[in-house]
This record gives sequence, C-alpha cells and structure tokens, in this order.
Amino acid sequence: MLATLAALTLAMNQTPHLPYHDWAKTPPMGWNSWDCFGTTVTEEVTKAHADVMAAKLKKFGWEYVVVDIQWFEPNAKGFDYRKDAVLTMDENGRLLPAPNRFPSGFKKLGEYIHSKGLKFGIHMLRGVPRQAVNQKCPLKGSKLTCADIADTSSTCPWNGDMYGVDMTKPDAQLYYDSVFAQAADWGIDFVKVDDISRPYHQSEVEAIRKAIDKSGRPIVLSLSPGETPLTAQDSVAREANMWRISDDFWDSWPALKEQFERCRKWAPVTGPGRFPDADMLPLGHVRFGEQTHFTPTEQQTMMTLWAMFRSPLMLGCDLRSLDDQTLALITNPDVIAVNQHSTGGHQLFNRDGLIAWVADVPRSKDLYLALFNTHDAGDATMIEVSLSDLGFAGACVVRDLWTRKTLANASGLLSFSVRPRCSELLRVSLH
Repeated sequence: MLATLAALTLAMNQTPHLPYHDWAKTPPMGWNSWDCFGTTVTEEVTKAHADVMAAKLKKFGWEYVVVDIQWFEPNAKGFDYRKDAVLTMDENGRLLPAPNRFPSGFKKLGEYIHSKGLKFGIHMLRGVPRQAVNQKCPLKGSKLTCADIADTSSTCPWNGDMYGVDMTKPDAQLYYDSVFAQAADWGIDFVKVDDISRPYHQSEVEAIRKAIDKSGRPIVLSLSPGETPLTAQDSVAREANMWRISDDFWDSWPALKEQFERCRKWAPVTGPGRFPDADMLPLGHVRFGEQTHFTPTEQQTMMTLWAMFRSPLMLGCDLRSLDDQTLALITNPDVIAVNQHSTGGHQLFNRDGLIAWVADVPRSKDLYLALFNTHDAGDATMIEVSLSDLGFAGACVVRDLWTRKTLANASGLLSFSVRPRCSELLRVSLH
C-alpha cells in the first residue's frame, strides 16, 4: 500500500503542468443531463437548466451545462441504447444534434448558455459511427473514407453506435481533428468522452488531446467510464483534465461506501487541471423525477468526501425542482472552498470503517479535517484525532463547515461522536 502511494505521489510530481491544465485549474462544477434524463434530454430542458444555474448556482461556482449521451439519436428513449439506431450525422460521418430534440442546433444553444455567463459541454463516444463506416462517408480533408480508419474489432460493450478508430491507419488523426473542429465551431467548452477510460485506449486519448489542441479552443477533456486503471495514471494525468475512478455512481449507500477506497488510491494524482472524478452527484430528483435514494445524512457524507478528494462536482438532478435542503447542500461556500482550493487532501486513517481525511488550507497553517463513520448501522461511535498528529501544538479553534459555526476550543485530542453513514467536516486553526 505504501509503495503504491509513493509511486502515485512520484507520478503526480513528475507530471508536467501543461497549458490545457490551466483550462480547469480547479475541479469543474456543473450539471449533467444523464442522471435525470438518460438519453432523452432536449434543447428546451437544457435551456431551462441553464436558466436555473445562472439564477441560483452560478455565484457559488457552478458553471458547466452538459448534454450527455445520444443527443444525435432522434428516437432515443430512457436509459437504454437502441440497437442499430439511426443517428444524425453529416456527410463526413460527424454526429449532429437530432433536429427534433435540438431544433436550433448546438451553436445556437451554446450561444444561449454563454449569454448566461455559463459554459457548454457535450458527451461524445469514442470512435467513428458504424453508420458512417457502413456508408463509407468521406473523411474530411482526405481521399479516404471513414471505413478506411475504423477498427471494427474495437466496439463498446454497452452501446452499439461506434467503432474504434485505428490510429495506425493513414489519416486516422483527421477524423478526430474534424470532430473537435466542429465542436470548437459550436462553442463547446467541455467534452466528456465515453468508452475510452476502461479499458484505457491510450492511442485514441492521445489523438483526442491533439485534436483539441489543434481546434484552437480551450475544451476541458473528461474521460469515462471508470475505474481508469492506475497503470494509466501517468498518461491520463498528462492528457485529460478529469477522468472517472468508478463506473456510473448511483444513489445507494454500498456504492458510496466503495468510493472511499477508490478516492484514497487516486488522491495523490490530483493536481491543478487534472482531477480524478468520483462521478456525478445523484441529489434531488433523478431518473425522470424520482427522489434520490440517499438520506440527507448520506448526501452530506457524499459531499464531504467529494470535497476533500477534490472530485469534479457534476449535479445529476433536475435543477427545476431543487428543494431547499438540496440547494443548501450545494451552495455552502465553506464546503465548496474545500473542493475548489484545498491542497494535499488524503486519508489520514481508516480504523475499521472510521475514516479521517485531512487537507491543507491555502496560504494558511490551518487544516481541513473530515471524519466519517462508514458503518452500515449501529450506535454512534467516537472518532478521535490527536492534534499533534495534525501538526498542532497547543489549543486549537474548530469550525464546523456544514453548520458554519465555531465549536469549543480543543486541546490535545479532537473527539466527535459520529453516527453510521454520517460525517463531520471541520476547519482546525491554532487558537
């Protein structure tokens, strides 16, 4: 374990800071359509969510509005993928927004989102449409066709729309160049590329990186799904701005409990512009209006872990029906500051499911401290942390970041009684 941590830390320190890491210096914050609308989101719904984000969330740092998968399929339904679906695309095999769902097109939709002071993101699948391969669509900028650069043996196990791109083929790079030139013309600020991170398709990741850079537009790159293999840490931290550490994360306690170990493993790789991604936040109303299965305390525990881990924060809920409790949870400025600005976050200990994380407060000798009781049930349990283990000598002031209240001063030992599935998020300062 210690050897793995040391290797990860070394990799992080050796990863160069590249120009595109400045496009997302802090973890991206936004909304993604998948958790609530599956494959069916429309232009009207996207605009409505941009309106809510601009009015209620923008001032707290939320800025990305992301249209997820199947925006190019006119007859998409639910959370499933239709076999042999007819896709909307141009003569060069590049996918286009389905006109019955996005009648204004993405360029106009992007202009609307940008007019709100927000940023526009879309989902892409790795590869070239099978439809374009079967029709031998001409490759833009080449005498070859999409069939000439496709790897028909490389397919997605859960979506049948695409073939991989064989990057050893002549002019293969031109396909990705054309796709991202189009995205840049649309005014896209963020692209989530799916079916690329598990298994890790390094040659296509590198091709996408080149295509984004050639496009001339600062497009934040997110890779999915996970878990991205740790063996790819060097490449993914160099090429992408964020990448998934798990498969789709949904609103169940066992799924949340599993994220703790993944976050522990990936925490040392976090750096400016490159963030391991614990996935979307299934809060509020998801799955076409169904209330999240997470209890309020589980929601707070999730937000506390995502904050300390510095995961990107992508809401999966219907923003049009935000309740007061959810709104308060996602607009707490002290908690958002942990996610956006802390450094060096890592697990301090795991004592049979009683877990502590610590992180540095920038330009300060203070520390952030998170305590978690990940037991499934039972009585509240005391979690104790020695102030000397945190590097403090003398009395300290402890502030509860969720209630935004200062607690009693502490000396020697911090002790908190924490119920199962609950957490504490604190800022510790010398008195």
